[in-house]
Amino acid sequence: MKDPRYEKFAQVLVHYCLEIQKNDLFMISTTPIAEPLVVEVYREAMRVGAHPFVRLGLPGLGEVFYKNAKKHQLEFVSPLNEFEIEKIDKRLAIRASANTKALTGVDPSRQALASRAHRGIMERYMERSATGELLWCGTQFPCQASAQDAEMSLDEYEDFVLRACLLHRKDPVAAWRGVHRRQARICRLLDKVKTLRIVAKDTDVRMKVAGRKWINSDGKHNMPSGEVFTGPVEDSVEGKIAFSFPACTGGREVHDVRLTFKKGKVVKASASKGEDFLLKQLDVDEGARFVGEVAVGTNYAIERFTKNTLFDEKIGGTIHMAVGASYPDSGGLNKSSIHWDMVNDMRDGGKIYADGKIIYKDGKFVTD
Repeated sequence: MKDPRYEKFAQVLVHYCLEIQKNDLFMISTTPIAEPLVVEVYREAMRVGAHPFVRLGLPGLGEVFYKNAKKHQLEFVSPLNEFEIEKIDKRLAIRASANTKALTGVDPSRQALASRAHRGIMERYMERSATGELLWCGTQFPCQASAQDAEMSLDEYEDFVLRACLLHRKDPVAAWRGVHRRQARICRLLDKVKTLRIVAKDTDVRMKVAGRKWINSDGKHNMPSGEVFTGPVEDSVEGKIAFSFPACTGGREVHDVRLTFKKGKVVKASASKGEDFLLKQLDVDEGARFVGEVAVGTNYAIERFTKNTLFDEKIGGTIHMAVGASYPDSGGLNKSSIHWDMVNDMRDGGKIYADGKIIYKDGKFVTD
């Protein structure tokens, strides 16, 4: 039996997020867990005359790969992956994990080696995205593993995901267009700014953003979305930041991350849990210790941390910074094989100064 909520979800993904057109070569990347949503997205893409195809990953294969691969296998880049990145027009990545902690026991240096090998693919992906040749979107299917991470029942988590995507609204597309308009005003303000200073508990970090473009993340690349972001001038970040929430990536959780910057580069890094992984990721390549993104989360339908960056970086009243690769469309120049978002809560006393003037306080723009 078809679930009408996933029919609605598919319509938003196909028609609003990715604007699927006739003859688009459309990749859907996920796991078998997301079958109810995959079927509806595939059906809707067929209706508009696109050419959808599905790439399914099986639970456990990542762990098998990292624990058994020889060096030449870790460094191998499939020509099929390179071909796909060059040829596809649209890509939808649906997160649906059977075990979000499956890679916790993997040697982080092995993950770092594979990341370095795939840097070229990541850069090409971002280049095609920046020019509009390739449109992509990432979303989440409500599944048991993610519900457990969020400390919710599956029913509660399903409701959380669908509400965050504004699917409880009568016309979610119209709702996301409203998000676009509100955030466009913020971007116009920030595009005029030359310097930013972010102040919060154990945090005082400054950076230059002159000449960089602020991007309105309005549900096109992420669903849910709700953020504005840019790439700061690479050698300009100075100061320190203590991230409020665990930094989650690659099946790992790193707690109490603290970074100190000098001339744009992380010169000191610590964590109460997962510090070895943090340091290995920061040393994965030359660009990994520089900031590729600074952003403000604006989705106030997301109020709590769930150990899922797709949602956590959008929490209304937070900021996040990503070490590693910049998005070229923001004007950022930093290149790296990683892009790791880390989130800081600004709702209790946090402030953002633009060219010395407060524009954001306690989790909200004071000029909006």
